[in-house]
Amino acid sequence: MTQKPDHPMTLDPPRPPARPARSRGINRRSMLKGVGGAAALAAVGAGVSVTGAAPAQAAGLSVVEHQDGGRMQYYRFSTPSIAWNPAVNVLLPDGYTPARRYPVLYLLHGGGGDNDFRIFDKLGIRDYTVGRELIVVMPDGGTAGWYSNPVSSHVGPRNWETFHVGELIPWVDATFSTIAEFAGRAVSGFSMGGLGALKYTAKYYGHFASVSCHSGPADLRGTDGAAITHWANLTSMVELGGGMVYGSPWDEARVSADNPMEHIENYRGKRIFLVCGTDPVDQNEKHVLPTQRTFGGALAAAGIPHERYEDAGGHLVRPERLQQDIDGIIAHLTKAG
Repeated sequence: MTQKPDHPMTLDPPRPPARPARSRGINRRSMLKGVGGAAALAAVGAGVSVTGAAPAQAAGLSVVEHQDGGRMQYYRFSTPSIAWNPAVNVLLPDGYTPARRYPVLYLLHGGGGDNDFRIFDKLGIRDYTVGRELIVVMPDGGTAGWYSNPVSSHVGPRNWETFHVGELIPWVDATFSTIAEFAGRAVSGFSMGGLGALKYTAKYYGHFASVSCHSGPADLRGTDGAAITHWANLTSMVELGGGMVYGSPWDEARVSADNPMEHIENYRGKRIFLVCGTDPVDQNEKHVLPTQRTFGGALAAAGIPHERYEDAGGHLVRPERLQQDIDGIIAHLTKAG
């Protein structure tokens, strides 16, 4: 199923209305499993110069480790938002130079131990972007961080949302030669990261001109959305030492703040790319696909152009869709110059 924009989209951030307070994919790790007999979600060129701005420290963020891997730059940070030192990979364009400014894609990984910030490098992100003038930032988001500031944590701070939006984006813009504005940024993600991408785009509506969700849930309520919210809580307990992303009972205000379906107007004027598998026995897509259908229906009802695809197969990153997404992102964002 495909829905494509029927008119060009503006590159200016929309003003939200007033409203009440290769064929290889990511290892198919089951994100949905039975819990207590009920279906619930399971964990979803060397020597490159990066000078051009003084190293940034945003709200205590500082680099504690840096490895120069040519196009791929490896960083580890100290931040008061996370109780350990999270890592970030930054993929630079061929021939990167501070004399030019580049658009940026923030690429968010899924949940589980085998889907961390290094997964896109394993999947060939260098090949998908070769010769393209795009910076790709791949941050750690925890094994089950859900791109959130959790209601509770018993292992110190795990405020991934603050780290990504409040600290990392300013650091990237200060450290690299970026187009540091709405029209120069995109966010995309797989599974848990797909929800994170949708959430960040609506919650910080002036940050990203393009959002993409690969096999990620798009609704945190309703039958399938509620299963996802319950599982976000369950999986996060391991990372949070018994704490929870949304709490028990749920902190309803937080669920609403993070729920793409409750912020449809904040996607107006942006490029939107959705893809999900249709395998009826895949316990991930069984719950994720209905949320994307509901979300796509709400976008269509609101007259918001978007692309949505349903492909055969299960819960994975489809190389052809990732390449299509990257091509669309580059076409939509302000060009390097």
